[in-house]
Formats: sequence, structure tokens, C-alpha cells
Amino acid sequence: NHNMETVPRLYHAVRPQAKYERSLELIKWFKSKGLKTKSGIMVGIGEKTEEVLELMKDLVAHGCDILTIGQYLQPTKLHLPVDRFVTPEEFKMYKEEGLKIGFKIVESSPLVRSSYHADEHARAIFKED
Repeated sequence: NHNMETVPRLYHAVRPQAKYERSLELIKWFKSKGLKTKSGIMVGIGEKTEEVLELMKDLVAHGCDILTIGQYLQPTKLHLPVDRFVTPEEFKMYKEEGLKIGFKIVESSPLVRSSYHADEHARAIFKED
């Protein structure tokens, strides 16, 4: 598991110590070792739909198997504010698009967090082998 958290344009603001490409390469490295890979992102921080879809394509291209997408909620006043609350329809669209482009599992709804249904996902994805 390595969470990307957000799209490239917002990466520095959300993950100041991390680099987008390095995070993708980390997922690719784990996949090259034969491991199942998972990432998570938050939406509602100012990203555009097209940016999320591009991020999803980047993850699949680097071997990511499972993706979780949840609503960003501002933990403290020191953190970035919520830009918007993503609609259930948009979360559904992300799930459908994610499955189309090659993720094995996509969890996408407002309350999804990185570990959401992790035990079920592990059983399901290892059943394939």
C-alpha cells in the first residue's frame, strides 16, 4: 500500500515531502517483486475530474491493482480546506472508469478510507492466483 493522495498539480501542497513520479515508481517496484499493490486518493481538494482520471491511468500503468477513493475532510484548520464535496454520482463514475482501465478493485465513495474493506480485498485478489 502506498497512497498517492492527490493529482500531480496538487501534490506539493498535499504531500510536500513527496514526489509524484517517485511514488509511482515505488508502486511499480513493489509490483515488479510480484506483490499485489494498492493506492488511495482523496477528492474534493481542488482537483479536476480529468486530473483524477489521468492519475488513475498512471497508477494502472505502474501496476496498481486496487484503488480507494474517498472524500477529503480537513482534519484541522492548519490543513488545506475542503474545496468541494464530491457527488455520489461522481464517485460511482470513478469506480466504473477505474474498473474499465484495469484496476482489479476500486472502492469509491465519500466515506472510503485507505484501509476500507482491506481484508475483503486481500482475500479477493489472492483468490485470483
